[in-house]
Amino acid sequence: MKGSEKYQGERIRLLLVDDEEGYVKVLAKRMTRRNMEVMTALSGSEGIQRLRKQDFDVAILDLKMEDMDGIEVLRVFKKMVPDMPVIMLTGHGTEKAAREGLDLGAFDYLMKPCDLEELVEKIRAACRR
Repeated sequence: MKGSEKYQGERIRLLLVDDEEGYVKVLAKRMTRRNMEVMTALSGSEGIQRLRKQDFDVAILDLKMEDMDGIEVLRVFKKMVPDMPVIMLTGHGTEKAAREGLDLGAFDYLMKPCDLEELVEKIRAACRR
């Protein structure tokens, strides 16, 4: 089955890694309403643990977290599951780091706060590729 066919009926398995708990809760709820199966992690190390235990179609990864830098987490994710697309989220002033993420294999990045529909479209595009 081609990637583009898979995501028309099946739920996208999404790993959301961000240390802003309120943001994670709201985003997870919104993604669940859009027929996605969402697993959350509130730190980079928790995200790595989740990825060890479960397969995901795509990950959303915040660049700025307390325990681990998003670039570090991206490097680990890419070693663990090289084909899993990762979308980086970045706040103001860290666009350079987001571009570094692209160089390291991230699928794309968005500035926070991002438009929800734009994020959903990036997730679907990442799953289709």
